Amino acid sequence: MHDESRCATVTQPVETTTPPPADANLTYSRVVVKLSGEALCGEKGGFGINPETLHELAAELASVHRMGVELAIVVGGGNIFRGLKGASAGMDRSQSDYMGMLATVINSLALQDALERAGCPTRVMTAIEIRQLAEPYIRRRAMRHLETGNIVIFAAGTGNPFFSTDTAAALRAMEIQAQALFKATKVEGIYDRDPMHHEDAHMFTNMSYDRFLSDRIGVMDQTAVALCRENKLPIRVFKMSEGNIRKVCVGEAIGTLVGDEPSTRS
Repeated sequence: MHDESRCATVTQPVETTTPPPADANLTYSRVVVKLSGEALCGEKGGFGINPETLHELAAELASVHRMGVELAIVVGGGNIFRGLKGASAGMDRSQSDYMGMLATVINSLALQDALERAGCPTRVMTAIEIRQLAEPYIRRRAMRHLETGNIVIFAAGTGNPFFSTDTAAALRAMEIQAQALFKATKVEGIYDRDPMHHEDAHMFTNMSYDRFLSDRIGVMDQTAVALCRENKLPIRVFKMSEGNIRKVCVGEAIGTLVGDEPSTRS
């Protein structure tokens, strides 16, 4: 006897929430924030995840979400494993990069937990399938999650070795039609020389894509910046400190803006 129930196709709907009302002062309503793995451990070159640092970071991101910003996040994995470091120690580059992708999944799950404890509905989407832990990345589904009030965390980079999480952030920003890419770092912005070693270093308020690439600025991967240049996506580089993401979202000139405008120092 034919069992019709076995032939039925069940479509799982996207879970919806009520998005927060958008702040009238917002300059950017949909952004991708790129965080380093070190942002979760609280120290440069540190290892692991610091619960207090994670809590503070989640509180900052939650305050941005409550402003009505459609917020997507890409987090690195350097606090757990860095693919390039493994390759330099003699590992196969592809193998070590895949290990780095798994490190970003660990960080993404930790950040998801902290954000949901802060009251923000959150979805983790991975470029490599780990269905027991997170959704596979589907562009239109990611955009729908943002529209319905979820924070989306993109994990596992691009899903391909030899590409950094900076490049993944630029790629995802283009795919979901974000208005800007925010790179939160441990310095105020981009300087003409290392401010840790030169007291007379000057920060750029604006920097052109071409200047960034020709000077080989190390704050972000060159491939990511070239991708942003080709698609005219602005990049804002600023210090990851309390209130700064909110300030940038309402148009305050925090840090350095990388775009088409000529380079200018502060």
